[in-house]
Amino acid sequence: MLPILKINLTTNTTEEFVIPADWQRDFLGGASLAARILYPFLTKDLDPLSPESPLLFINGPLSGTNGPTTGRFVICGKGPATGLWAESNIGGFWGPELRKAGYDGLWITGKASGAVYLWIQDGRLEVRSAAGLLGRDVYETQELVRAEVGVKAARVAVIGEAGERGVLYASICCDHGRMAGRTGMGAVMGSKNLKAIAVHGTQKIEVTEEYSAVRSEANRSLKQDNESKVMSELGSAGAANYAEYLGAMPAKYYHQGMFPGVDNISGAKITESILVGKSACQGCVIACGRVVNLGDGKKRKGPEYETVVGFGPSLLIDDLNAVVRLGETCDKYGLDTISTSNTIGLAYHLFELGKITAQDTGGLDLHWGESAAAEKLIHLIARREGIGDVMSRGSRQFGAAFGAEDEAVQVNGLEVAYHDPRGVSGMALSYATSPRGACHNQSDYFFVDWGHTYEEIGIHYMERHAQAEKAANVARHQNWRTHFNSVLICIFANVPPQTQVDLLNAQLGLNWTVADLMKSGERAWNLKRAINNRMGLNASNDKLPKALLEPHKEGGAEGFVPDIKAMLVAYYEARGWDLSTGKPTKEKLLELGLNEAAQDLWG
Repeated sequence: MLPILKINLTTNTTEEFVIPADWQRDFLGGASLAARILYPFLTKDLDPLSPESPLLFINGPLSGTNGPTTGRFVICGKGPATGLWAESNIGGFWGPELRKAGYDGLWITGKASGAVYLWIQDGRLEVRSAAGLLGRDVYETQELVRAEVGVKAARVAVIGEAGERGVLYASICCDHGRMAGRTGMGAVMGSKNLKAIAVHGTQKIEVTEEYSAVRSEANRSLKQDNESKVMSELGSAGAANYAEYLGAMPAKYYHQGMFPGVDNISGAKITESILVGKSACQGCVIACGRVVNLGDGKKRKGPEYETVVGFGPSLLIDDLNAVVRLGETCDKYGLDTISTSNTIGLAYHLFELGKITAQDTGGLDLHWGESAAAEKLIHLIARREGIGDVMSRGSRQFGAAFGAEDEAVQVNGLEVAYHDPRGVSGMALSYATSPRGACHNQSDYFFVDWGHTYEEIGIHYMERHAQAEKAANVARHQNWRTHFNSVLICIFANVPPQTQVDLLNAQLGLNWTVADLMKSGERAWNLKRAINNRMGLNASNDKLPKALLEPHKEGGAEGFVPDIKAMLVAYYEARGWDLSTGKPTKEKLLELGLNEAAQDLWG
């Protein structure tokens, strides 16, 4: 991989960081390599919004090589709402463009004295004033920065007003609404007075002849894959109907097991009614992005599954146009749609319970199925006005402010995504043990519960309501997805394990087996766990919120709740973690070559 450019915005100094060869071999790149780089700096006492807090943008070893879905990059640091390891994966074109400009990462610390943006072109850095960009939405900012640098082909990563104002779940955006949404990295970027980063490069990304051949075959196979075809035709929201049928799609803020209006907000409905085009990340043959028209002649980003459910069934809204507009409003402000819709869902829920009233909301009546109030809450959250100020801190702090923290559907400060473990039990462990708080991308195990197995790496099908017996399966799937987040292949890409090994060996000159690939994923998963252990996480943090342990009275998951305690016992055994402390055992850490972590955790 290319060097990482270290930038201190306080001192306006830079230096190049050359990644040690053994780190590249053991962690490959992306979030895994970022964990190794940031390990010494992510301490319990570090304020995530302080100048000292690191913000690391980093590519994978195949970024920009036109391999199967290799146009992604990841942004890492310490989560301002969670106080834990934070990573946010994002597509588009920005990561490959950074590589063409001569770097595989930007490691940013410090705080500028006023609002700035960075302009990086073929290895040259300029720090420019962003005073005129403050308050601009993410799309306006990209266009204004491109015009100012005078390079139409420049790619720009930006924050919106939410990031400027320190909303703890603010996102970072590039291109056509590609979002690094989860874990609040937009707030960290805003805390540094950094509004945008523009990059442009002319350097060629070299690939080996062998890689070129493997890449071409992998892309051809991926394009013909059934999952790719469904994703291309229907987008990720194409899963809505089946998820609802299984009781895996939350409704009424996780308190209702069915949503009769699912057909009105499904991926099929989007395709039939408002879809006018598709968008793809760099080099992607799937093109899951939706471009829609709501009848006003304007092309806008269409919603993916999480946004559809968060602003649809979770609020009992079945108006597709309203769902699109709510998602778009979040995007313009630079807000994570999962955390925003989840926190708004909590507000509706608390209003129904009588724990908050119109006096608390500034006169807003919050009634299920009504979108106007949700839109007003988005504005209040992004601007941190009225009740939006406490809501901007996330659902855990919002609930606690009204004596109802246990009503918040979150794990360790990160709001739960929209795959209910009462419908697909493997997600119980995915949420409870994810290194960044409740997360569906560290292991989207619901796909396995739907029947998508990987027999060659020991990920077998088990009945969707199986429990402790699937713990080792979940652990292997987490290792597998950790590999995706290091190479930075999209999790929507059904690229077989052996093909991924062939791609790495061909481009990087490795001699790996599938077992080596899985060991690399396990190594990084345990390193992230060690980071969190050092920052105060222990076994008591591995749990599910109250709502997910209450059985539904209707729907495809009627009567079922996961036995999370028994599942965790089996999971710890499969992982080689200490049951009393929640730490990887010293033997496990040494087995994985994580000697420094073994010393720090166990002495």
